[in-house]
Amino acid sequence: MTELDAEDDKLLILARGALGRTGGGAGAAIRDTDGRTYAAGEVGLASLKLTALQSAVAAAISSGAEGFEAAVVVAGRFSDPGVAAVREVSATARIVFTDAKGAVFEVVEGPIEGDPAQRPGFLHSTPPEGFDLETESEVFE
Repeated sequence: MTELDAEDDKLLILARGALGRTGGGAGAAIRDTDGRTYAAGEVGLASLKLTALQSAVAAAISSGAEGFEAAVVVAGRFSDPGVAAVREVSATARIVFTDAKGAVFEVVEGPIEGDPAQRPGFLHSTPPEGFDLETESEVFE
């Protein structure tokens, strides 16, 4: 398991909290270049659907964030469209993916060049070997 530094661990705690509060399928938190953090869950309205990462990016941008250092996605998917939103603002921001319990299974750093589907270790169509989606995607309580 990859260990997170103190700042990214804070994002993990915030993302798990958002997941627990909203009761959705995923939670996310993001840190801007000023050190401010934003956490969010999924939005599932009939008129608006956002992933947790998209929601966190929207909260940050609407609060005046101009860049991102890092994001943590709990119980999300590699194909989350929020990754593109993070990259649009900060091409080098680190994005950490964890299971619902907080175990890190992927850290994506640096810009995504070319076809992301061809990048090793990124945008998997299936979870990593040994990752039990049914068990690991339970809501944090």
